[in-house]
Amino acid sequence: MCKGLAALPHTCLERAKEIKTKLGTLLQKPDSAIDFIIPYPEKPEKPPKVLKPSPEEALQWRDSLEKLLQHPYGLASFHSFLRSEFSEENAEFWVACEDYKKTKSPMKMAEKAKKIYEEFIQAEAPKEVNIDHFTKAVTMKNLVDPSPSSFDMAQKRIFALMEKDSLPRFVRSEFYQELIK
Repeated sequence: MCKGLAALPHTCLERAKEIKTKLGTLLQKPDSAIDFIIPYPEKPEKPPKVLKPSPEEALQWRDSLEKLLQHPYGLASFHSFLRSEFSEENAEFWVACEDYKKTKSPMKMAEKAKKIYEEFIQAEAPKEVNIDHFTKAVTMKNLVDPSPSSFDMAQKRIFALMEKDSLPRFVRSEFYQELIK
């Protein structure tokens, strides 16, 4: 085949250039499967001990997702638990909506609304939350003229999903069981 530089036929040079080009392209493209592998911890990460609740306080979380999400340690614990179940986007969406509601400036509100939509709502969003088509359509309609309530319906659906599905599993988790001892 291709032997020695002096004897390199024209087709071997073309083949070498073609291989070099393909290798260069492969090295530049970030869409190989390996780029999408995200390491997930086997156990949920423990939140900072400084904010650790009393066992009595943690017991209240069993019956109130709202109390759990309002407590910094509870939110961090629950988020970590959801990460271990590959569903942390639900808590992240809920937090993003809470932050969005506090926004005063219409310009900042529009920016945040766009970011939340692109990150959590639109089809194939990086952290797409599981909401029905009707809720998605209402949310998109609300974003034409963003207001503090633009994401309310979607946020309520995700809250209900976490309350019904994720909270019971969290309450049965080893981490939560340690908190209430």
